[in-house]
Amino acid sequence: MLLSPSLLAANQTRYISDDVYIYLHGGPGTQFRILGSIEAGQQVTSLNETQGDFTKVVDHKDREGWIQTKMLSAKPSLRVQLPAIQAELKQTKAELETALSSSDSNAQELSQVKSQLATAQKALDSASNERDSAKAKLANIQKNERFEMWQQGGFIAIGGLLLGIILVYLPKPQRKPKNRW
Repeated sequence: MLLSPSLLAANQTRYISDDVYIYLHGGPGTQFRILGSIEAGQQVTSLNETQGDFTKVVDHKDREGWIQTKMLSAKPSLRVQLPAIQAELKQTKAELETALSSSDSNAQELSQVKSQLATAQKALDSASNERDSAKAKLANIQKNERFEMWQQGGFIAIGGLLLGIILVYLPKPQRKPKNRW
């Protein structure tokens, strides 16, 4: 029975607690009285007074005491950084979701624009073909008109020539003698 909780706990993933703390001493050493504890990552104010391995600080409860200098850091702790990073992560995820939904709508708009472009391209090709055939018909009509004009001119010239020849060979009217009444 006593072994069963330990057997249940075996091979299970566990983590070290974040609730770590250091002691605030009344003087610069571990032999001085402990005034309290400070949680890891808590903000303190250094009073720039150092003796040996200890530095004098004021904690968040306005208690003045000594802690080991190696426990001080100029950078904010992970405990302070974590909420800011989580908020930034949440905001980034929201922006990503917005971008993805915007991307999806942009993809739909792009496909619609592509289909409209394809339709417009077909209409343009059809209009270009109609224009080319109309130009060809117009050129043919103009060519036929010129031919007909030459043809009509030729008929008029031939008719005039024949009329001139015929008129030359027609008998001339006789003049009336003047002595006739």
